[in-house]
Amino acid sequence: MAVGRTRAVALMGLSGSLVEVEADLSAQLPNFVIIGLPDTALGEARDRVRSAATNGGCPLPSRRITVNLSPAALPKQGSGFDLAIALAVLAAAGDVSPSSVAAVVHLGELGLDGRLRPIDGVLPAVRAASRAGAEIVMVPEGNRAEAALVPGVRVVGVASLNEAAVWHGGEFAPIDVEPVLRTDTDGEDASPTHQPDLADIAGNDEQVEALLAAAAGGHHMYLLGPPGSGKTMLASRLPGILPDLDPEAALEATSLRSLAGLPVSGGLVTRAPFEAPHHTATAAAMVGGGSRLIRPGAAPRASHGVLFLDEAKHPKVIHA
Repeated sequence: MAVGRTRAVALMGLSGSLVEVEADLSAQLPNFVIIGLPDTALGEARDRVRSAATNGGCPLPSRRITVNLSPAALPKQGSGFDLAIALAVLAAAGDVSPSSVAAVVHLGELGLDGRLRPIDGVLPAVRAASRAGAEIVMVPEGNRAEAALVPGVRVVGVASLNEAAVWHGGEFAPIDVEPVLRTDTDGEDASPTHQPDLADIAGNDEQVEALLAAAAGGHHMYLLGPPGSGKTMLASRLPGILPDLDPEAALEATSLRSLAGLPVSGGLVTRAPFEAPHHTATAAAMVGGGSRLIRPGAAPRASHGVLFLDEAKHPKVIHA
């Protein structure tokens, strides 16, 4: 009886726990079973993994495959376990080095053609792995720049399951594939180089002084006045006078962007975030949540920065 082992990460918001992925091969009718409290997306990994392995030139054995995700009582969500499951099975079959696979944390979703697709939440997952003592993390090539933002961890980016198996000593014919990159890299920059400058404000000396006091002391603000008096203009310039985030705060703010599916490959968020949700935003949009994968709302995304509530029923509020 052969058992292969590796590790992945189960996220619960910004917190993550290492999960041991065990694969057992037995001489019974061919089947693929995943146990250990997986959700629907994770349970469907058996079909993705088998097709990806076959099309990627490293087919799985035609035996009964049982994959256990330990600790079994911890809920596990999403498709980010695909790579770990596939390599644990290949290690159990003796097609890759079991010791090499066991020493690496694996994150990534497999396509049916064997390519690895980027996933959300890689940055907090790698942070969790680092805090748990992991030294090497393998991620999709499209997530490599994001994962490399965590200091003290060796990040290995791979484009396909075939490349990952060859990296772990598998004697498979290498297959060159075009890596799947994130499609949101042209979106909003995590730390924009240009921010509205308070120096643009002419007059309004008392309002500017109040803004400086709020920035210096980290105070809340109410902005009251008729339309056109410059409340929004002042609020949008508050992040520009706040100091750069310290390294820990920058990692946390960037991790929140990663969980929200926003691009972070350009680097850490070093400037204070600014969130201005619409006044009709729901409580879920403000706070965040989700039945399985937790998505941060506008308020968490504004952590260490500014949350501006414009056109609210009550006086306009700024949280610095």
